[in-house]
Amino acid sequence: MANTFFGLTIGTTGLYGANLGINTTAHNITNAETEGYTRQVLNTRADTALKANSTYGMIGTGVSAYSITQIRNNYYDEKFRSNNSVAGYYDAQDYYMKSIEGYFNEIQLEGFNSNYNLFCDALQELSKDPSSLAVRTQANSYAQNLCDYINALNTSMEQLQESTNFEVKTMCDQINSYAVQIAGLTKQINTLEVTGTVANDLRDQRNLLIDGLSNIVDISVTEKVLGLEETGASEFTIRIGDAVLVDTFNWNTMRVVPREEKISQSDIDGIYEIEWNSGQRFDGLHCGGRMQALYEVRDGNSEQYFNGEIELAPKGGNKITVMDTSVNEIDKLHIAERGTIVIGDKEYIYSGFQATWVEDDNGEKVLQYEFELEEELVKDYDEGVSVRIGQSIPFKGITYYMNQLDEFTRTFSRRFNELHTSGQDLDGNAGLDYFNSRNTKGDNYTFEHILDLGEVAVSSESGSYITNSEDENKGTYYFMTAKQFSVTKKVYDDPHKLVTATDVTNGIEKNDLVMKYIDLRDDKDMFLQGTPQGFLQALVAELGVDSHKSQNFSKNQADIVAAITNQRLSVSGVDLDEEAMNLVRYQNSYNLAAKVISTMNEIYDRLINYMGA
Repeated sequence: MANTFFGLTIGTTGLYGANLGINTTAHNITNAETEGYTRQVLNTRADTALKANSTYGMIGTGVSAYSITQIRNNYYDEKFRSNNSVAGYYDAQDYYMKSIEGYFNEIQLEGFNSNYNLFCDALQELSKDPSSLAVRTQANSYAQNLCDYINALNTSMEQLQESTNFEVKTMCDQINSYAVQIAGLTKQINTLEVTGTVANDLRDQRNLLIDGLSNIVDISVTEKVLGLEETGASEFTIRIGDAVLVDTFNWNTMRVVPREEKISQSDIDGIYEIEWNSGQRFDGLHCGGRMQALYEVRDGNSEQYFNGEIELAPKGGNKITVMDTSVNEIDKLHIAERGTIVIGDKEYIYSGFQATWVEDDNGEKVLQYEFELEEELVKDYDEGVSVRIGQSIPFKGITYYMNQLDEFTRTFSRRFNELHTSGQDLDGNAGLDYFNSRNTKGDNYTFEHILDLGEVAVSSESGSYITNSEDENKGTYYFMTAKQFSVTKKVYDDPHKLVTATDVTNGIEKNDLVMKYIDLRDDKDMFLQGTPQGFLQALVAELGVDSHKSQNFSKNQADIVAAITNQRLSVSGVDLDEEAMNLVRYQNSYNLAAKVISTMNEIYDRLINYMGA
């Protein structure tokens, strides 16, 4: 049987419970605008009843506040993070596509069209007075202006590639920072919750970090309670793909490693690859989030990469022959002079290569490649084993557009040079190449025009493939790049060497080649897209479509994330009106509990002070 003063105890539990409710409500209200905060509620239940040795059985002992928990829905958390990863992907893609589009829009504004038209106008003037050194100098100047524009456009692409490369490193460092912080918070949470306490505010901090991480990469989060639920200890894991980033108190870190060798001829030096601290390679092209977008923008090649099959590769040798390749035009060959080649599933470093024109089984002229490796083959590779340099990336990124610029300069300069070298300069000498590139010493090349079967079509001029020629600058259009595109120095410095006619024996006023130069502007057979202007305009149109698509996807995904965030907040967010009602409710409970104590006080006063009189 309860003692006489038991009513005071019941009233006291009511005071304590109402007070905790008011404090919890106050905590919610003050954190209503705190990012990542989750609404908390006081959980109460009737306290353990006492058994009474009488007919009415059990006697209630008041209220027990057993926990303060968060109102949170794990489904919305997972939904938010998966969509936040997609939003990060399209946001980064949209940003860099707008940057590329901004550079290439100059083609249609004051860029290529303007410079090319000025060059053609200068050629028109040259056709009227081929012997004028002033007009010749003017034509050379406008030609170099056109080259300078292509150079500047390529430089802009290089700078943008450097920017994406630097952001890859920044995102890698940020992932490491998130991992360390999340593991540290998990340790604090487990330390507190193993005693039965719920670390609500620490969980909010951890969830906010996880949300930020989900924007960078696609993650999966699992939490498993160990032992009895009441103990609070849990196993907490975050994975990126199949790799574990956080394992309760432990974490893995990543590091960036600059590529020792280039993949594409136009790549900047020191492009970063990411690997785990264990040395395992991180797959940035399938990790989701902002990181995947950076990889695709930086390295995207629209699936235009070098691949083929081995024809001959004996164990112990250091040379391989590759046939049935994806590249049978020199103008479309963009592999580095020295780089990494994958044979089957093993990587080798090649020091050089050369390609020869041969005839395939269908009687078509194709390129057969030979690569020199820096190490011996570890096994015999059967005919038909796959070979690749780089990998297929469907996205049209910076690498793709740089390669397109190289292809343009090669094709255009080849057609112009074929005309220029077919005539005689003002002094009756054979014409030189008009457009050119520069080797590592800064000297111009002398381009070969080899088309016969069995002849070497292109050589990397590295490893053992250095051309044995008296002319050390002998090369192919493989070395013609947008970065080094220029007017041949000898022609630019001496306007006499600008060729205007096929034959000047009967006079220097002939202009038959000049008219052919001008006709190149309307040559619809130069590119698959038509004229030189048509090629670049098609490239700009293609870029515009891709950029607009990225912009639409980014906006749509941002709207989706905003809708999910609202759904999330409808459950876990603080509603100030609802909290105001809770304040009133707990205030009433507190007042009534105080009234119970006051009433009991009057009863006891009557019992003690008056009944004994």
